[in-house]
Amino acid sequence: MIRTAITALLSHWRRHPLQLAGLFLGLALATALWSGVQAINAEARQSYDRAAAVLAQDRLDSLVARDEQHIGQQVFLDLRRAGWLVSPVLEGRWSHRGVPLRILGVDPFTLPADSLPEAVADESRSGAFLSAEGLAFAAPQTVEELTRIGAPGLPPLATAPGMAPGLLLVDIGTAQRLLRAGGEISRLLLAPEQPLRQRPLDEIAPGLIRQSPAEQADMGALTGSFHLNLTAFGFLSFAVGLFIVHSAIGLAFEQRRPVFRTLRALGLPLRLLVGLLAAEIMGFALIAGLAGIALGYVIAAALLPDVAATLRGLYGASVSGSLSLRPEWAVAGLGMALAGAGIAAAQSLWRLSRMPVLAPAQPRAWSRASARSLAWQTALAGLLALIALGAAVRGEGLVGGFVLLGALLLAAALALPGALAVALALGERLSKGVIAQWFWADTRQQLPGLSLALMALLLALSANIGVGTMVSSFRLAFTAWLDQRLPSELYVTGRTEDEARRLAEWLAPRTEALLPIWKIDAPLLGRPGEVYGVADHRTYPDNWPMIRGDASVWKSLARGEGVIVNEQLWRRAGLQLGDPVTLPGGATRPLIGVYADYGNTKGQAILGIADLLALYPGIDRRRYAIRTDPANVTALRSAIEDDFGLPADNMISQQEVKQVSLMVFERTFAVTAALNVLTMGVAGFAMFMSLLTLSTMRLPQLAPVWALGLTRGRLARLELLRAVLLALLTMALAVPVGLLLAWVLLSVINVEAFGWRLPMHLFPQDWLWLGALALIAAGLAAAWPAWRLARLAPVHLLKVFADER
Repeated sequence: MIRTAITALLSHWRRHPLQLAGLFLGLALATALWSGVQAINAEARQSYDRAAAVLAQDRLDSLVARDEQHIGQQVFLDLRRAGWLVSPVLEGRWSHRGVPLRILGVDPFTLPADSLPEAVADESRSGAFLSAEGLAFAAPQTVEELTRIGAPGLPPLATAPGMAPGLLLVDIGTAQRLLRAGGEISRLLLAPEQPLRQRPLDEIAPGLIRQSPAEQADMGALTGSFHLNLTAFGFLSFAVGLFIVHSAIGLAFEQRRPVFRTLRALGLPLRLLVGLLAAEIMGFALIAGLAGIALGYVIAAALLPDVAATLRGLYGASVSGSLSLRPEWAVAGLGMALAGAGIAAAQSLWRLSRMPVLAPAQPRAWSRASARSLAWQTALAGLLALIALGAAVRGEGLVGGFVLLGALLLAAALALPGALAVALALGERLSKGVIAQWFWADTRQQLPGLSLALMALLLALSANIGVGTMVSSFRLAFTAWLDQRLPSELYVTGRTEDEARRLAEWLAPRTEALLPIWKIDAPLLGRPGEVYGVADHRTYPDNWPMIRGDASVWKSLARGEGVIVNEQLWRRAGLQLGDPVTLPGGATRPLIGVYADYGNTKGQAILGIADLLALYPGIDRRRYAIRTDPANVTALRSAIEDDFGLPADNMISQQEVKQVSLMVFERTFAVTAALNVLTMGVAGFAMFMSLLTLSTMRLPQLAPVWALGLTRGRLARLELLRAVLLALLTMALAVPVGLLLAWVLLSVINVEAFGWRLPMHLFPQDWLWLGALALIAAGLAAAWPAWRLARLAPVHLLKVFADER
């Protein structure tokens, strides 16, 4: 009996191959979009872990300066003589032709055992590593990229598999030469086993403090908000894909009503029937999940370079541009496929288990069951709306923002069928003529079968409107901010401080103003940060994008009477004007202003230039911004190159900076744009499969109308009109949902994730284009079923009156 039942159940899919394809493709696409995002996240986390594991930094304590500045080399020698087993490390950034590198200089003689990568610990290369020319170890992809573009000034390169991308490991003497930090050390690594008798640290180096690995900057924590945003968009795409699966399973159950009736009448227990159907779905999910993982790998491989560029630009994180098939995300993707299929089939299986033996054979039993659930669905939508309202009023943190986002989208999706039913009922009351009234009533009757596809379309349209509004608003604000933050026409960096001093003396009579761009990189209020100094010049009050404070703040800065901070630091620390701000080294200044700083994830503070030099006299003084006539920029660059031999990489114009910044901006949102396009494609496919399947079930409703005189061609045109009408109504409801989504992204998610709030702008032209795209998608989805109806032989319509239903 079981074998016969399995054969009977599977025969449905042989007779409906397109429906089977829809089920497989829906589940495979949903799994692919989720797995692709998780593959990207897993690759990024692996890169972070590799970077943290270099020199065993993830398990060794360090000694760092109290003022977060470099340590003098003499301090290292004093500690070694006093019996402290420490090893010096110098770390810094170095770039060439737009390729940023993290230089890590070490002393192999004093490093703790087993802390070097295997390739670096090879004794046959120690001579070259310690030589005057030096030897740099890097990941294979980093070596390949640097070899391709050429990197003059770097030592010879050697591959070290397992190292993080974008990292160069060199001898500390080589690092001091590359970073122009002679006699300086970033931190001292402590060997895990120290002598029992040691002089106290405070007696030898009172300016140092001990820091555990947990207290050091964790790149995974810094980038967590970015990966959480990416995961949320991946989950949205997964949910939209599940609508296809849910629709295909529900319609397949409806079509197999006679089979269920016959099997039950022959004595097949209900529990066994439900179990066989569940096993069938899980088998399909297993196969589709494996296909989805393979497709997800392709998607992730295509998107990973853009993600790596975004993480490098926003956080300075080095992520491999190549993808590996890792068991953790592959198994998780397969688990999501099985769980998603189970969720999609749960409602249909529950309805089957609750229906009497002959109930499935009654006309439109499944649709009536769907209609009965509409009230519960609307009530659930109301409950989710209340949850969203509560999260908006009382929610805190990024998790609260995503609760608001998820509840809002689910409430809108669940409320859609009820809202469409009300709109269609109103259209029926206002219509005149028998055919018009039948059209509106018949459209309302088709809602149960199309509701899932329309909900998927609503989510896709809302996501496109919301994300599109966010990105476009960000682009407008970012472009205006660049114009304010980059008023200088040329930026130059001397190769040495002596050269920079001579360059400043040479430039002073030849330019309108020479503005120092001097800073230190050090934690601010417990988070990675930067402290800049600004000159007393009209450039800043005329252009700087202030959020809090008035024009007098610049004179106060020049007198050393305060500090201004960026919006990120202001929001994260909950500061108010007048609050004391603790600077690196322990000095405090009152907060006198706050400025916008889009695109920067670090906290930032600005002092007057004299105040900065008084607090940090050893600051790097090689970089300047030049105010001059834009027409003179080219000639000035040429003169600097001729008189000083300054490389082109050490000079960049205002337009070049803006071009690079906007390029990074576009790459930042390339991933979300790709996910939006894929989500729209999935939603369109869901509608196509629903219309295609329903077309074979609608003959009993269409045959009487055809018999009363409507031609098959006119019926087909009405079917096309119905699909376009439903898409139009869905688009009308998607606009306010999308705008609410944009507000949440700009005012809640963005603030919690990155620390800055963006103004929201409206782009009606984009909505019109998106609406046109939705109508075209609906028309294309309905075209084939309508064409089949127009070409249907009259005998099939006549058989409706002869066949038992």
